[in-house]
Amino acid sequence: MAEAYSEYEFKVNPVNPGAEILIAELSELDFESFDETEDGVKAYILSALDKTDLLKDIYLLQNPEFEISYSVNLIEPVNWNEEWEKNFEPIEVDGICSVRAPFHPKPDTEFDIVIEPKMSFGTGHHETTHLMIKHLLKLDVEGLKTLDMGCGTGILAILAALKGAQPVEAIDIDLWCYENTMENVARNGVDFIEAFEGDVKLIDGKQYDLLIANINRNILLADIPTYASCLTESGTLLLSGFYTQDIPAITEVCNQHGLNFIMNFEKNNWVACKFVKN
Repeated sequence: MAEAYSEYEFKVNPVNPGAEILIAELSELDFESFDETEDGVKAYILSALDKTDLLKDIYLLQNPEFEISYSVNLIEPVNWNEEWEKNFEPIEVDGICSVRAPFHPKPDTEFDIVIEPKMSFGTGHHETTHLMIKHLLKLDVEGLKTLDMGCGTGILAILAALKGAQPVEAIDIDLWCYENTMENVARNGVDFIEAFEGDVKLIDGKQYDLLIANINRNILLADIPTYASCLTESGTLLLSGFYTQDIPAITEVCNQHGLNFIMNFEKNNWVACKFVKN
């Protein structure tokens, strides 16, 4: 049975980087998905988990450098699959990779990823997912041990697997994302991908040749030291979920941990950067 959701609509000034910081803070609560708007963020949480003091520990709301207002609306129970099916259009990246729903016709692309995103993140439409796909299309990943950190719908892990990466792991802290990734992995015939629910602590002591992390600036800055320690020599780190102006801060932390900036793709001020371990 479909459940009711509360929609929190935040107006943030300045919206950049306020919206990104706010999403990072709300992600620590029970919010399940976010939609960035022109002047802020819409955040969604099960109404059963909504409470009057839900936002009491959100630091940004008390930060005098930002002006933030918000309203809360009840979203009546709906069939989420039907909702996104009405609006979800297939995409193509560089004419090589397509991302579509099961009801879309099969395109003539080398890589064809079929997903049903439900309430999780990563349909390929957001700039960061699109940019990370571009990076993966240019990489030779054959036989590389690969991790998709903050996997969302599992698109990036699936593409890496379709290109020959193996073994492949996918991790997300959100239960919806973990479950949706498992469904999409099976749907795309790459059952060897292992998915896990959790955070960066799950990779402590592991080693990867390729690590993909499309999350947000604050989490990346905190987790880059762990990523670096888990990369093999000459391993590749792909990072996204932040803006062009954040590149110096991200690069500084990467450099401190033996990761050299190689290149980046940019779209609408969002970026995806490639780093290689010394």
